[in-house]
Parts: sequence; C-alpha cells; structure tokens
Amino acid sequence: MSALERPQSSEAYASLETRILQFIEGTSNESFESLLLEAHAFQVAYNPYMATFSTSTPTSWKSIPAIPQEAFKEFRISTFSENESIRVFHTSGTTKARPGKHWFRSLRLYERAAYEGWRRAGLARDYLIIALLPHPQTAPHSSLAQMAAWLTPQKNFVLTKMENLQEMASNSPTLLFGTALAFLDYFEKFPSFSLPTGSLAVETGGYKGTQREISKIELYKLFEQHFGLATPDIMNEYGMTELSSQFYARGISSPHHAPPWARALVIDPETDQECPIGGTGILRLFDLANLGSTCVLETRDLAIRRENGFELLGRDPSALPRGCSLISL
Repeated sequence: MSALERPQSSEAYASLETRILQFIEGTSNESFESLLLEAHAFQVAYNPYMATFSTSTPTSWKSIPAIPQEAFKEFRISTFSENESIRVFHTSGTTKARPGKHWFRSLRLYERAAYEGWRRAGLARDYLIIALLPHPQTAPHSSLAQMAAWLTPQKNFVLTKMENLQEMASNSPTLLFGTALAFLDYFEKFPSFSLPTGSLAVETGGYKGTQREISKIELYKLFEQHFGLATPDIMNEYGMTELSSQFYARGISSPHHAPPWARALVIDPETDQECPIGGTGILRLFDLANLGSTCVLETRDLAIRRENGFELLGRDPSALPRGCSLISL
C-alpha cells in the first residue's frame, strides 16, 4: 500500500482501538492472533523504529519480533506525533537512571484493560479500596498511580497519611493496593491491626535500588503479623509502565495469569525459543492494549514457565530497576 493509499494514523488507530476494546470487553468474535498481527502491522506502518526493527511479516502471534524494554529509554516508541499525545508515563523512580517514556494518544485501552484485568482477577467486588500510592495529581507520570485512580477515589489514597489506615479500614472488607516498598514502610512505622474478615492486599513487588529488599515469604509473613491476612489473601500484580495490561498471582509460588487480550512466553535467551514447562527464561509479553506503542515487549524479568502461566522470579541481575516499584514515603 502506498503512502497515498494508507489511512491516516489517527483513523487507523481509532478503528483498531474500537475492535480491541470489544475484544477486551468480551463482545468480539475476532481472535487474539488476528488482532495482534493487525496491530503489529499498524505499528510497523506508523512507527519508524518498529519499521526498522521488524524486517519480515510474521505469520503467527508468537513470531512477532519483541521490542527490548530498554528501547523506551532511547526512542519514542509510538505510532503518532508528540503533539498528538495526551499523557506520557515515565518508568524510572531513580535520580540517576534515564527514564523510559510511554506515550499515549488515548487512555481508553489502558483504562478498560485495568478494569477488566481487576475483574478477572476476582477483585471487582464491593471492597473499600485503599491505595498506598501517590495520586496522579502529585505523580502525573506514574502509570501505577493512574491505574489506582481509576479504581478508587482520591480520598482513599493514603501514602502520605498512612497513620489513618487503621481507622479507614475498620468497618468493611478492604482491599489494600500498593507497592511492596510502601507496605514495608507501613510495617516499620505503624502499629499492627486486623483487617475486617474478607479483606485482601495486592502488592506490586520491587525494592531494587533501595537496599531494603526482603524475600516474598518474609513480606507475606509481615502481612499476616500486621494485618491478619493469610497468604492466600495476598496477591501480586505484575505490570510495567511500558505495557497497558497486568498479570495477577495469588499467594506464594503460584503462577501469574494473563487476561485473554495478553500473553506471556518464557524464552530461553540462548535459543530464542519458548522454554519447556518448568524451564527458566526471560519473559516476553504480548499486549493488545498497547496499540499506541508496541504490542510485543522483551522484558528483563526472569520466570519459570508453568502449565497455566508463569512463576515470576525477579529481575535479571544485570537489569536496571523499574521505577514504579520504588514508590514509597
């Protein structure tokens, strides 16, 4: 197709966005693979970096080339001009590391993926949701803060007023949502109390760059000691600024599951092939909601392939820390 025959980026984006929204909402008869291949072709057509990176036409979703996560630090990975952007989220919470940037021309897919992912993880019940996170008004470049703002009102953000947490969470089943580092801050500074029966906690992991890292087993013991939560009542949300969808796991050593509009492969870095079940490799993520940038991302996270998902091990030791996990007091 010539440049004159090719639809404008905004028109092509709007059409694909609507169809992917329908797929996320479960009202579409299209397949994940057909939509992902079409989204990839759109991204190659309108993103100069993608056009350089992708030199052949993939025939299956697994064969779509993955963009390295680090590319978001070096290039503007987007299918539209900078002046068409409505939001940009930054990856790094450190002062020395160069931040990666994820540009959005629309937040419709990101917002719908957040809601539907939350619902599919069994979290869309009548909980009081309390966020141990900054609000987007004070952290406008935090994608995690924006996600939380879609799930709970501003008055329920307590990162700077955690002394009020016990009073707020005393009357009804509560869902606490925050970074592992923010929870650790609470455990170190405030008294213990038991959350109401039926409560849950969702932590987003990560201490890299803080010198305060503890094991997941130790962290979950602190949830039991300080909030009265059993291990099955604690969930991990795995996501990143460079993506628009999230993966959830419950308890210790349970696999993370992808929603229907996303996939995860555990890749052997030596062969670039998917590991066998039980094998350890690098996570490669596929996300239809990431239409404005790249739908296929090579992370620096290590995982074990499980029959129905992946068991997250943590960052490749040579990788830079991700910033969203560094949100704390």
